[in-house]
Amino acid sequence: MLVDHVSARVREALEYGRVQGRYSGASWAWGSSKGLEAAGRVGAVSVDDPQPVTEQHLFDLASVTKPLVALALLRRVDRGDLRLDQRVGEVLTDWPDTPMARTDLRSLLTHTSGAPGPTPLFREHPHREDLLAALSRLPVDPPGQWRYSSMGYITLGLAAEHATGMRLDDLLAQEVLDPCGMTRTRYGPVPPELAVATEDCPWRGHVVRGSVHDENAEVLGGIAGHAGLFGTADDLGRLATILLRGGFLAPDTERAMWGKDDGRPLGWWSRERCTYLPDTASERAVGHTGFTGTSLVLDPERDRWVCLLANRVHPSREPRGFEQTRAAVHALAFGPEAG
Repeated sequence: MLVDHVSARVREALEYGRVQGRYSGASWAWGSSKGLEAAGRVGAVSVDDPQPVTEQHLFDLASVTKPLVALALLRRVDRGDLRLDQRVGEVLTDWPDTPMARTDLRSLLTHTSGAPGPTPLFREHPHREDLLAALSRLPVDPPGQWRYSSMGYITLGLAAEHATGMRLDDLLAQEVLDPCGMTRTRYGPVPPELAVATEDCPWRGHVVRGSVHDENAEVLGGIAGHAGLFGTADDLGRLATILLRGGFLAPDTERAMWGKDDGRPLGWWSRERCTYLPDTASERAVGHTGFTGTSLVLDPERDRWVCLLANRVHPSREPRGFEQTRAAVHALAFGPEAG
């Protein structure tokens, strides 16, 4: 069968990447609005632990957390708890009147708020309350231009908590994980024996396995709007299947999520930002990557979703050619043979 042939080639590509030292283990899955079509795993949970990666092992999803948190927030927009044009300061009423407080939820969701990019607040603020105080006072550029901002998604997570009176992990479970049957996906920490290792972290002084890789998220207790989730490719495929079917959000909110009117999807990167996708992916495709080596792509025109999870930051975050592997896997999964 063609699906089996393509899946075998994906396995070969991922095995080659593992031999090249780009990660110790990886998992993949793809499918459509009808469900899962192919899945598999290669490699081991760490360079020092030869235990093979199985369907039970959890990968640190890193920034693939963001679109899931966005979905939870959008579900609460549908219920009237929040508005997309609402300013952060209207929700987080204890924040000072700073540029961060004057950003609005829609621009934070689309990375057009002007909020700063990578900001290692953890280095000078090793405690949660101190880090959040520093977050509230960050400088912000004029809105409009796209600039990827984890700081904005930390803020979105806080806004969702404040508006609903729920912890973010409970809110995400209620609005996204449970309705989609994502029984393996959760915020950490998770038992190390269930987790695939990430970085031998200089800041922490040990190999991270079972706790969040992102240092800002670690200071925040592992539960944040920008990172912190652990999960499996099969679980993310369940979510992708439901989103491709439609109806998970109210019609106007769902249209905005896909970016159908302005090309700026809510919680996702637009097709042009997903530079690892082949020409066979449509212009309507959206996706998101995670720093640890994770990604999820949904293409409503092709009726195709693709998930790739790897620990490309193990044992270090030094570049080792992982982008070549990611591009090869997506070229195969979106090729004409794959369906």
